[in-house]
Amino acid sequence: MISRIDRRFQRLAAERRSALVTFVMAGDPDPDTSLEILGVLPAVGADVIELGMPFTDPMADGPAIQAAGLRALRAGQTLRATLRMVEAFRLRDDETPLILMGYFNPIYVYGVQPFLRDAGHAGVDGLIVVDCPPEEDEELGEPARRAGLAFVRLATPTTDEARLPTVLANASGFVYYVSITGVTGAATPDPAAVASAIARIKRRTPLPVAVGFGVKDAPSAAAIAATADGVVVGSALVEAVRRSLCGGKASSATVPAVATLVEELARACRTGKSAAPAR
Repeated sequence: MISRIDRRFQRLAAERRSALVTFVMAGDPDPDTSLEILGVLPAVGADVIELGMPFTDPMADGPAIQAAGLRALRAGQTLRATLRMVEAFRLRDDETPLILMGYFNPIYVYGVQPFLRDAGHAGVDGLIVVDCPPEEDEELGEPARRAGLAFVRLATPTTDEARLPTVLANASGFVYYVSITGVTGAATPDPAAVASAIARIKRRTPLPVAVGFGVKDAPSAAAIAATADGVVVGSALVEAVRRSLCGGKASSATVPAVATLVEELARACRTGKSAAPAR
């Protein structure tokens, strides 16, 4: 059966535009506001949603997403609560692909098989677990695929030709290309270098390629959308949450701040794609 992820990327390819992939942290700044943000994302232009699983030691994340995770944990967010959030989202939206993104430790503590069962029942479509390399696929990647969940792999500027086949071998859903070296939100990607990397990856896999890390605003999103199948924005959105807070708590501006930025980013991703990179 074709997945929500496959359906969405196929539709967008037919429309010749890139997907806007939005990352928000589950439970940030509190569970109720976070669910409200999650619910509004598709209406304002998010094509695919990455929902962060808060973790105390997010090694690949920059200060903005680290802070979002800590706000969520202080507000009482847990992995079980995150899955309940997905269930609540699915009561209103059965079409938008939703991927959980984070680290293996909370899943390990939960129990891999119980987590995969509960994630599937909740309506999760896939996983991005940044500290599970291909060599450890039997821990989570293979069980996830058997459970019907896509396991999205990350490729980076330092993934050379010798390493790339290993990264792509069991990837599913799409490939997440990390456009810069370093942590999330650290720098702005070079569109020419990104286009070259996308072409290199597409010679090895038929999967869509979404590009993230460092896409901060509409101009940078439009530049990446010209050649990528998807544009991932995370740090800018969690920063919009942070700036809207009043005394560390959600304000009347919190949800509109995220919605307005997503609308701007969505327009940038709909400006049209250039010719597809050579395979």
